[in-house]
Amino acid sequence: MNAILVPTDFSTTAHNAALYALKLAEQLGVKKLVLYHSYEIPITIDPLVPGIQMLDMESLQEGSAKGLENFKLQIQEFAANITIDKVSEYGSLSEGLDEVCEKVGAGLMVMGITGGGLLEEKLIGSNTISVAKHSRIPVIIVPANARFTRIEEIMLTSDFDKADTTIPVESVRKIVAETKAKLLVLNVEAESDEKGNMTPSAIMGESFAMHTLLQDLNPEYHFSHNKNYVEAINEFAFEKKIDLIITVPKKHGFFESLFGASHTKMLAFHSHVPLMVVHE
Repeated sequence: MNAILVPTDFSTTAHNAALYALKLAEQLGVKKLVLYHSYEIPITIDPLVPGIQMLDMESLQEGSAKGLENFKLQIQEFAANITIDKVSEYGSLSEGLDEVCEKVGAGLMVMGITGGGLLEEKLIGSNTISVAKHSRIPVIIVPANARFTRIEEIMLTSDFDKADTTIPVESVRKIVAETKAKLLVLNVEAESDEKGNMTPSAIMGESFAMHTLLQDLNPEYHFSHNKNYVEAINEFAFEKKIDLIITVPKKHGFFESLFGASHTKMLAFHSHVPLMVVHE
């Protein structure tokens, strides 16, 4: 990968994500960070008044360019030997980012997220969630209070269901290889016997495909019976000192509706560890 793309709205959360991206670039040996900002005409603009609309477009373009330059200056001192480029475009943030990544040679995006209230999470969501929904490029979501720690322990969450067709093995293999991290696979929906233990037959039947897919990475396998998905992930992450969580949203349940919940969405808002979203 030649670059990491960092979409930004110039907020404190975005600033934190950019600092994380710089440190991650150092670990991965990536020499370029690309700051990206998109702007749109406010919906309050009257389309029947094109003169005012054009003036606003020019102001938005200028404001975006200045914002990116100021943002670059804020993080430049932390860049070490990493080049920081800027891209400003008109359009929706959640659309077209794959094309931007292809244009600048970015194989990864890094964005921040701020946990909101119930209304924000269930009804409004966030730009970060929208990007993670639409992008084919892996997205690392950085919690507002997260600080970079060298990635040495990676957790992959999986229910093992149809692993041979739902796990993007190459994406997982790539990040493990580039970070040289240890991989731990956590199943948080594993069925247990009457004593609460996984039976050998259940383990073999449920995870054979997963073992086959990932055997060259020599991962550790763990199981949790905690019915609270986010709590189970956070507890395991704390116990094992996880530096990055990989989650694979299922197509049949991921953001089908703005009103619907998903494990990935809940994790994005409530994880204490950076979350990498990769698609099937």
